[in-house]
Amino acid sequence: MNATPPMLTADDLEALARARWLLDNPSLAARLSGFIGSPLERGLARLPQAWRARVGALAHDALLRALATAAKTLKAEADSASPRLHKLLGSVSGGAGGAFGLAGLTVEIPLSTVLIMRAILDIARAEGEDITAPGARLAALEVFALGGPARSDDAADAGYYAVRAALATGVSEAARHLAEKGLSAEGAPALVRLITLVAARYKVQLTQKAAGMLVPGIGAAAGAAINLMFMNHFQDVSRGHFTVRRLERRYGADAVRAAWRALDAGRGAPRP
Repeated sequence: MNATPPMLTADDLEALARARWLLDNPSLAARLSGFIGSPLERGLARLPQAWRARVGALAHDALLRALATAAKTLKAEADSASPRLHKLLGSVSGGAGGAFGLAGLTVEIPLSTVLIMRAILDIARAEGEDITAPGARLAALEVFALGGPARSDDAADAGYYAVRAALATGVSEAARHLAEKGLSAEGAPALVRLITLVAARYKVQLTQKAAGMLVPGIGAAAGAAINLMFMNHFQDVSRGHFTVRRLERRYGADAVRAAWRALDAGRGAPRP
């Protein structure tokens, strides 16, 4: 007979409820639309088709660079997260991107992606992850594929866990490559396949960010504010994701997923 999964304590159930709220609410597009005060489609309509085609390649290259460099700027030892520092750095890079329009974004996207990856790893470390381990670094990469549009209550389980399931094989293969060879062979098929999967979702959010900056009247100052929202978005998703992973290490994945499903579809979940 299969053992009954252990029950989460009241404190850990509360932490899981907060994580679920962070992973399900709100989408980046909703945040941008609320800030801009007009439909985001106005900015999307101004995006040149050539830039839309290029954003996928920009996302792929930026993620590869972030995976290779971000961890090197953090100490491996456990420490509390420093979200304000990363928000400040993200705002500065966003201001530069907003000042130079789409041309500036081709430089700003790689920089902001490295900063976001650093912020994600900072939160991961605070949640007990060994950020020198391949699994933790790839879990940080997963964050860029999470946190899309808010799901309905009935489909909430399908969102977060469906993305993780879709990436599971790629993460496993890439982890083996990193453990054996590190990042020296950047063209390794396993790693390239995973980054391609993540980039396909990340580019949607990059496009939304660029569209926000192209809404009439948006300039350098607003570009900094948009990048702050971008950083906030990924920090929130990261806190949710690494809280779930921390609980999985303690109770096992099955127990945490069962508790996730048992939550009342997000109603009554404490807002962070």
